[in-house]
Amino acid sequence: MRFRSTADSSRLVSLRDAVLHSLPPDRGLYLPEQVPSLTGLWSRLNELSFSEIALEMARPFLEADLDERAMSEIVQGALTFDAPLVPVGDRFRVLELFHGPTLAFKDFGARFMARLMAKLREDARDLLTVLVATSGDTGAAVAAGFHGVEGVRVFVLFPKGRVSDVQEQQLTTFGGNITAVEVEGTFDDCQALVKTAFLDPGLADCTLTSANSINIARLIPQSFYYARAWQQRPASASRPAFCVPSGNLGNLTAGLLARAMGLPADRFVAATNANDGFVRHLGGRRLSQGSAVRTLSNAMDVAVPSNLVRIEALFDGAPIGDVVKGFSFDDHATLDAMARVHRDFGYVLDPHTAVGWRAAESFVEAEPDRDVIILATAHPAKFPDSVERAIGSRPEPPSLLAPRGPRSAVTIPVDFDALRSLLA
Repeated sequence: MRFRSTADSSRLVSLRDAVLHSLPPDRGLYLPEQVPSLTGLWSRLNELSFSEIALEMARPFLEADLDERAMSEIVQGALTFDAPLVPVGDRFRVLELFHGPTLAFKDFGARFMARLMAKLREDARDLLTVLVATSGDTGAAVAAGFHGVEGVRVFVLFPKGRVSDVQEQQLTTFGGNITAVEVEGTFDDCQALVKTAFLDPGLADCTLTSANSINIARLIPQSFYYARAWQQRPASASRPAFCVPSGNLGNLTAGLLARAMGLPADRFVAATNANDGFVRHLGGRRLSQGSAVRTLSNAMDVAVPSNLVRIEALFDGAPIGDVVKGFSFDDHATLDAMARVHRDFGYVLDPHTAVGWRAAESFVEAEPDRDVIILATAHPAKFPDSVERAIGSRPEPPSLLAPRGPRSAVTIPVDFDALRSLLA
């Protein structure tokens, strides 16, 4: 399979080039030249394990560059934890994506990507530099995935004062080949710095790649757990909608990619916080280029979502709103959802999943015959202050949240010269 740029469909590259170079020079994003149709898979889901489902979904994307053994090793090594579907009330089921090593859904993509890059670079002698911008959970997941990998150095850019204390502790205590870079700006500033680095001729001697969802290697594995959720749904919930807490739209794009591969899901709900640019875009308004607003669901604090161009390319001119509905909620509504769900069902939501819960409630008001699968993107213990505000007590922190070592971070302004100097 070859991969095309969303900005120029005639620009085709191999999997190796798409993954290791991340961004095409025309500033688009890579998508498969043709999305594979896996019509035979969906009727056999109940016969397969999670890793077997993942391998069948991954194979069309990888088989031109890797043999069967390598593909199997990547999938088996990445999926060492499950994504259980938990009923909460009569209409909603929560897909818990936080059972990986950093307790966030980003673990699926980061672990798969690290193993894929290692296979694609087995004979490489030059040092690979991985750049990642994070609004919260991506940085720790990528750091965990690549920590200690020979021949790879990782720079994690995060906005100063805009990630939770637990998230900052996670991403700044790895050391070794991981460098945490504290940027005096927003996530959008971090993301812009990363994109500029890929297009800068002054860094031509660096072998740069990205671990953000701008890299197609992050989206492919995130499509796997949509199939796992569909496998676990009860027979009575034959037409569930997926509700996706949304920021940079990578998670939603992965679900829509699974749909394009034949997953029989016909409704998706994009749940955003006060950074509601995508919801307004679905309503026909232009996407604003302003700065992100700071919220309790900080991993979704994105003003200009990169993956929108991928979503538009997947729909190829068809109305996105026929499939994707969007809802946005402020921090007050977020805390209210956390409090009500805990009071009524004894279930603790993190702030991001709480935004998803509120969106699911709004969706079923409009389509009352639907059940909803809500993607739980992070463990509530990663946001103890918000949880305590909502339910009056702090969640018990899992052992995985224990500090790995002393905090270490480099602080830079929103200035590309500062990042270039650091990389060079």
